[in-house]
Amino acid sequence: MMIEVMKSKLHCATVTEANLHYMGSITIDEDLMDAANMIAGEKVQVLDNNNGERFETYIIKGERGSGCICLNGAAARKVQVGDVVIIISYALMDFEEAKHFKPSVVFPQAGNKL
Repeated sequence: MMIEVMKSKLHCATVTEANLHYMGSITIDEDLMDAANMIAGEKVQVLDNNNGERFETYIIKGERGSGCICLNGAAARKVQVGDVVIIISYALMDFEEAKHFKPSVVFPQAGNKL
């Protein structure tokens, strides 16, 4: 049996930009992506702690060290700059493997720094 489990999480990152006129996605600082074991193109769920919005999109690699968390396209309407978000990716794995799997969880500091 395969189940879906949390693979990676950026917990309480701050939205730095919202760009309505860009193809849909979320741009994430490459340092944060590496720390959370996330890759460009990966599907993520975004949870906005300020307004309760929950939606899915995919990752675009942002400039390393920039602290960028930018919602693009339609997702830009669901957040405000300064909102605190949780970004989660999931993986399918065997039930037995999932029992021992340890997800990558990152708690960004001020300015979305590690």
